[in-house]
Amino acid sequence: MIKIIVYTLLIVLTVPVSAQNPQTIILHPPDTDRGVSVMTALSQRASVREFDTTGIHHRDLSDLVWAANGINRPDEGKRTAASALNAQDIDVYVVLKHAVYLYNAHQHHLEPVVEGDHREVIAGRQESVAEAPLILLLVSDISRFTRGDESQKLEWAAINAGIVAQNVLLFCASEGFATVPRSFMDKQKLRDILMLKDSQHIMLNIPMSYMKE
Repeated sequence: MIKIIVYTLLIVLTVPVSAQNPQTIILHPPDTDRGVSVMTALSQRASVREFDTTGIHHRDLSDLVWAANGINRPDEGKRTAASALNAQDIDVYVVLKHAVYLYNAHQHHLEPVVEGDHREVIAGRQESVAEAPLILLLVSDISRFTRGDESQKLEWAAINAGIVAQNVLLFCASEGFATVPRSFMDKQKLRDILMLKDSQHIMLNIPMSYMKE
């Protein structure tokens, strides 16, 4: 009986994430042994604007969000991405075809935020972006900074978003995935969709897919 349960779980964890009623997605523990060397990833990093429509597999999604801004030192609660004042202000939203999720780094799972396909709001006139099966949306909550005026906090937020984005780009380069960082999107419409607070600022979006053949 135990063997059957384990086998079933392995099947669930290796199939692509597919459309379903939004519910919490429990992620696979990060595989820290995968990928090429940092120097090789840097040599291969490039912006790609054509995306394959194949759904992202659970293992890849799990490792992607952990690489972006996961917890790599559990005893201290610190992340793979540095942040000014250790504010950990950057939240990673995962935009899929059927729903938007928020990455909970402490629990290493995705929490549903809103149903529906909202990729076109991010893509705008760049229609190819709406074809990407996954888009990461980086949002800074500047209320987490313990000092500084709003201007300073927004500057720190931009820097921190850039650090998280670079983690994503290096992971994608290491695995041969297509991706590109973008700042263009309908931020006001997204704010309404995600029901963001005044202190939350949308910084970047990063569409991602397997390499298109």
